Amino acid sequence: MIVQDLQHGIDPARFARECLGIPLDPWQEQVLRSTHKRQLLNCCRQSGKSTTAAIMALHRALYWPAALVLLVSPSLRQSGELFRTIMGYFDQLPHKPISMEENRLSLKLQNGSRIVSLPGKEETIRGFSGASIIIEDEAARVPDDLYYAIRPMLAVSGGRLVLMSTPFGKRGHFFEAWSNAPEWEKVMIPAPQCPRITPEFLEEERRALGEWWWRQEYMCEFTETIDQVFSYDLVMSAISNEVKPLFSGGLI
Repeated sequence: MIVQDLQHGIDPARFARECLGIPLDPWQEQVLRSTHKRQLLNCCRQSGKSTTAAIMALHRALYWPAALVLLVSPSLRQSGELFRTIMGYFDQLPHKPISMEENRLSLKLQNGSRIVSLPGKEETIRGFSGASIIIEDEAARVPDDLYYAIRPMLAVSGGRLVLMSTPFGKRGHFFEAWSNAPEWEKVMIPAPQCPRITPEFLEEERRALGEWWWRQEYMCEFTETIDQVFSYDLVMSAISNEVKPLFSGGLI
């Protein structure tokens, strides 16, 4: 039992299969076993990214004493949904550990680890520090100021930051990290790579949603917004560091 538990502590994918009975896709095993500190999960709807994040969060809390796991979303309701998924798996554990505190939005275990759901406002999340892992759900829709507020929570701990989302236009920190930040481990899972989504359903969705929404939600493409006058590429091509500013001292 001790050897098996050690194996589960080392391997989150094995923990998911043997302790929770969750069959995993190959990409989920890759993400769970990764040791990368920065991960971007650009995954279609219903691909299993929330399941992956829930396993990641629960495994960290169980096997890393005094770990602080933070869940961030555009709203507290959405963070709470991910937390409920985590608690569903927690209740399935064959040897459920003692919880010192348990409510709708947070869990504290006897080993000192905590899982906390955070609201979607920058001004209300400050005060946390030393996070072991931060999971940002629906990252393409999380305000940039909220994202900027959570990053310093990893400054001392050297913890892990996971952004997961479907795209939502060519804007915001999720798009910028995906497009311009080589330090991130990037995983893209469009719907055709998900064995649970049939081609027939995808074609029905294409007709129902229209090309713009379908390409975002199911094909993981960063598309221009419908009402955008100038394309992202056109705007970026107009920016040059060689042009001197008109006002060297700034505007008064």
